[in-house]
Amino acid sequence: MKKLVAYITSTYPEKSFTVDLSLSLGEHGVDMIELGVPFSDPVADGPLIEKANHLALKSGFKFRELLEISEIIAPKVDTLWMGYFNSFYQQDMSRLLPLASKLGISGLIIPDLPHEEAVRYSKTFRENSISNISFVAPTDSKERIKEITNDAQKFIYMVAYTGITGSGVAEDLQPFINSIKEFSKTPIYVGFGVNAKTAKDKAEGADGVIVGSAFIDILLKDDLNYKQKIQKCNELAKIIKSEINP
Repeated sequence: MKKLVAYITSTYPEKSFTVDLSLSLGEHGVDMIELGVPFSDPVADGPLIEKANHLALKSGFKFRELLEISEIIAPKVDTLWMGYFNSFYQQDMSRLLPLASKLGISGLIIPDLPHEEAVRYSKTFRENSISNISFVAPTDSKERIKEITNDAQKFIYMVAYTGITGSGVAEDLQPFINSIKEFSKTPIYVGFGVNAKTAKDKAEGADGVIVGSAFIDILLKDDLNYKQKIQKCNELAKIIKSEINP
């Protein structure tokens, strides 16, 4: 069965909501929760996630809140951290990764940490049984795909197109997926622009999808209360899970 990863901006609209939503999604088809670390300049994210980031920061997000959320949800739902490298680097990677492991975090997604720079932390990730999720983009050459995926763990984050999350650009992903499979048997999850309408096509040939903006769009709706937002996110999760597993 193909997997569904749901991105949520940590503490937006507040910490307890992130906990409640994460646990609820875990009961409605979501296989992994990707907790986003609010950042002031999320360059790989589209306008919806960027807005949620800014609102979380405006409300006073503190890194310790990510740890508190993780402590509650990670034992119950497979949990990843997604953030820009500076957020993690400021916590001291040599201390942060053992703590993340203790909390039950299974992987980190760091879009602005190039493969060449990530290598220096490989030993620390490995020693703490945490995956540093590899990104592969359509602009990568076959030689680079081979290099990046050589030691890929948990899953490969396949960027569906060159750009930012949430823009929904359509393109034939099969040649790209096939080129990755030439070099790695690690599961391939497709991200960027995945929603209820595009999930089926984007999941073709892949092992899962990563959905962010479609969930955040619901969280940003001011006319919905917390209970309604969770309900709609659960409904979306079930729709997408059924679309990728017809």
